[in-house]
Amino acid sequence: MTSPVLQTVALACERDLRLLFENLDLRLASGEMVQISGPNGSGKTSLLRLLSGLMQPTAGQVLLNGQPLNEQRTELARNLLWIGHAAGIKDLLTPEENLSWLCALHQPASMETIWQALAAVGLRGFEDVPCHTLSAGQQRRVALARLYLDSPPLWILDEPFTALDKQGVAQLEEHLAGHCERGGMVVLTTHHTLSRMPAGYRDIDLGKWAV
Repeated sequence: MTSPVLQTVALACERDLRLLFENLDLRLASGEMVQISGPNGSGKTSLLRLLSGLMQPTAGQVLLNGQPLNEQRTELARNLLWIGHAAGIKDLLTPEENLSWLCALHQPASMETIWQALAAVGLRGFEDVPCHTLSAGQQRRVALARLYLDSPPLWILDEPFTALDKQGVAQLEEHLAGHCERGGMVVLTTHHTLSRMPAGYRDIDLGKWAV
């Protein structure tokens, strides 16, 4: 069995004095995609935030390459790309400026590379307009353009298909599957039924760990 890059051991999460799930064991190795499903309020976004180091578990632990996540902040930054449910971009900046700023936090990218990423998500011609003038779907594409840069191997994505049209959904499905087939890893939540899944795909229903 391939050693997991990301792993949880007896993980539990409490929010607002309510235990959402407990004793959750998850393993994610190179080439795999895990979709987190479950009813509203089951803790899907909370689990993604735990895996990204943005929250601390109520019990159990998250391991990165076999070591506790909270002891590997630098390693986590090199390995992880997180895109939350909100687009996470600055309205007053242009798509080009947003990507330049986001890249500068981790892996600086050339302007040519940034323009290529924006073109890949259908934003050619919108590189230098303020993001507040873009539609919700276009703003989502600005955030998703990060997936077309020199990105880390582990992608954690909360509802990445939000506001995308049919063509954008199909393109993103293909890109996520291709990332896994090249050895990358994806953990995501989505209400969308995937039609393109890599061989290493599986679904984890948080309802089974509900208290």
